[in-house]
Amino acid sequence: VRMVESGGGLVQPGGSLRLSCVATGLAFSAYNINWHRQAPGKGLEWVSTIHPGGRELYDESVKGRFTISRDDAKNTSYLQMNNLKTEDTAVYYCATGTSDYIGSRGQGTQVTVSS
Repeated sequence: VRMVESGGGLVQPGGSLRLSCVATGLAFSAYNINWHRQAPGKGLEWVSTIHPGGRELYDESVKGRFTISRDDAKNTSYLQMNNLKTEDTAVYYCATGTSDYIGSRGQGTQVTVSS
């Protein structure tokens, strides 16, 4: 299984980014896809999950600002991040598994929110 994230970058507070995660080597449509993040000096934090069929779950810190989605035909998940805050600065990872279990994980993409 291989997970590859992209779409990170530097953005000002209040800005937006869309992260992508392409997965290969698995029956993508059958898997939960999770997004996690790790801020400098902190542990890994769960952000969001999308279940097969589309049920979405969010951590309270991002609810109303982030939207997770999936395109099973493209083996891809997206994380649309709006109204970004400085505290959203982190390396963002997509992974199989659950909110508290990391299955296969990508190498991450850096998101920096700064003026």
